[in-house]
Parts: sequence; structure tokens; C-alpha cells
Amino acid sequence: MKESIVQKKSFEFSLKIISLYKKLQQEREFVISNQILRSGTSIGANIEEALAGQSKRDFTAKMSISSKEARETKYWLRLLKESEITSIDVDSLILNIDELIRILTSIVKTSQQNLTKS
Repeated sequence: MKESIVQKKSFEFSLKIISLYKKLQQEREFVISNQILRSGTSIGANIEEALAGQSKRDFTAKMSISSKEARETKYWLRLLKESEITSIDVDSLILNIDELIRILTSIVKTSQQNLTKS
């Protein structure tokens, strides 16, 4: 099966989050780094589950969870940036997560509309 755009983008984002996590750990920032690792990698994991969903409702639910995880990840990234507890530039990651949020929001809305039509 061909990899979807959201699947590819979420996997690439997860790799970037892992890299950020390692840098934060080196700076001895443990709380936010753990939170961002969990939520940031959960996005792609839930997308993978959605693509293997047993029903349209299951697909929609998993994509909705991915969307929520993406929004949580954006929160942690914004907190890192605004708190200035690190000098690591997270602006490109914020742009990446904004793109993922837009894609996931569109998928969830379309999926929900298709559910009500069935």
C-alpha cells in the first residue's frame, strides 16, 4: 500500500521530535522533553492505527486522537519557545505541526461528514 501524505509527514515530524528530545535531554530539560516526545510521536502512531482501522468510525476516532496529540505537541513547542528555558530554535517545528494540524483537521471533518452520510 502506498504511504499517505499525512503518514509520511507525521513520521518525518516524529524523527524531528526525537532529535529535539535528545537535545533537550543533553541540556538537562527532562519534563517538557518527555511530554513532547510522547505527544509528538503519538501523532504518527495513531495515524498508522487509523490507516489499519476496522471501520470508518474507528478511522475517524484514531485520526481525531492524532489531531488532539498534534495540538498538545504545539502547546509544548510554544511553551518551549516562550519560556526561553532553552536556546533551541523550534520555529520550524511549529510550522511543521501547524501543517499537520491543518491536514488532520481536514481529514477528521471529511471523515465525520462521510459518517453522517452513511
